Amino acid sequence: MTDAFSFTLRATDGVARAGIVHTPRGDIQTPAFMPVGTAATVKAMLPESVRETGAEIILGNTYHLMLRPGAERIARLGGLHKFMAWSGPILTDSGGFQVMSLAKLRKITDEGVEFRSHIDGSREFLSPERAMDIQRLLGSDIQMVLDECPSFGALEAEIEKSLALSLRWAARSKAAFGQQPTRACFGIVQGGVFPRLRQRSVEAMTEIGFDGYAVGGLAVGEGQPAMFDVLEATTPLLPANRPRYLMGVGKPDDILGAVLRGIDMFDCVLPTRSGRNGQAFTRSGTLNLRNARHADDPAPLDTECRCPACRKFSRAYLHHVVKANEIVASMLLTWHNLTYYQDLMRDLRAAAATGAVQAFARECARSWSAEPVSEAH
Repeated sequence: MTDAFSFTLRATDGVARAGIVHTPRGDIQTPAFMPVGTAATVKAMLPESVRETGAEIILGNTYHLMLRPGAERIARLGGLHKFMAWSGPILTDSGGFQVMSLAKLRKITDEGVEFRSHIDGSREFLSPERAMDIQRLLGSDIQMVLDECPSFGALEAEIEKSLALSLRWAARSKAAFGQQPTRACFGIVQGGVFPRLRQRSVEAMTEIGFDGYAVGGLAVGEGQPAMFDVLEATTPLLPANRPRYLMGVGKPDDILGAVLRGIDMFDCVLPTRSGRNGQAFTRSGTLNLRNARHADDPAPLDTECRCPACRKFSRAYLHHVVKANEIVASMLLTWHNLTYYQDLMRDLRAAAATGAVQAFARECARSWSAEPVSEAH
C-alpha cells in the first residue's frame, strides 16, 4: 500500500470490523456496499442520486466497457470518472466473471481467454495484461486481477486446476498493474468450497502481495451455509491490515452474515435489479409492490427510510406505477433499495464500533421476520 491508498482498521467486534479505505478520491467507510454501475451507469439513477443514498464508491465492469463504448474511447474522453460524472472512488472488476458467464464460444488457455462478444459476436481476447490495461485506461481507483471463475459443482480436481491458472494470472496481473501510486490492485482468492484450496490460494495471493483481497467464486449456487463455511475458513487467513471484499454478494442477510465473518466490502446487482422489478427491501422484510394488497395502502414503504420513495409516496402509488410499467417506478424503488443498503452498512459500522454487532444481527433477523442470521461458529 502507499500513502495515497491505505486501510485503517478502526474497531473490531469479534471478527466483525469497522474501518476506512483511504483513496485520493475520498475515504470509504467499511463495511461498505458498492452499487453496481456495469456500463458506466447505476441503472435508473443519476450519479448525484447515488451519492445521496450514502454510497462512497461504485463498481464498473471491464468486460462490458471494453465491448461498448471501448476503454480507449473512455480514456480519450477523460476517463471513467469524468465520462459518467462520478467524482468518488470506482472499483472495476477484471471482466473474468462475465467472460465465463456471458461470452460465446470462449476458449481458455494459459495466455488468456478468447471469446465472442455477447453483443455482436465479434472475436475478442482478454489476458491478464489486457485486463489491467483496460482498467488503467478507465482510470479506476481499485483494479481487480483477472481470474478464472469455475462453475459451481465442479469437482475438486477441476477447481484445483482452475486455481493454478488463476494464481498464474494473478502474478501477471500484478506485474501488469505496475506502479500506480494513487491506485490499488486487489487479488482474488478462489478455491471453490474446498478449505484446502482456499488456504493455498490465500498463501499464494499474499505472497504476491496486494493492496486488498477479494473472496471470489461464491454466491454461485452453493447456498448460504456453504458460503459462510468458506468465509469462516478463509477470512482469518487474510492479512488484517488489508480490506477484504466479498464479490457479488448479496441479500441483506448474506451481507450481515459476511460482516460477522470479517468481510469489509460488498457489491451486488440485487438492490438495483430488484428495484426495476418491483421489489423493495425494508426494515420489516422484502415487499413485492406488484402484490394487490398494496393497492389501497397509504403507508410508506419504510417509516424509518429517508429516501424520496418513502418520504413522498405511498405504497399504493408505488404499486400503481409498478403495475403501469412507469419508468418512475424503477427510479424510486432503486433509490429506496440503495438507500436501505447504505443505511444497513452505516448501522453495521456503528454496531461493530460499539461492540453491538451480534445484538444488531439478532434485531435485524427479528425485524425481517426471518430465521436468525447465522452467527460465526
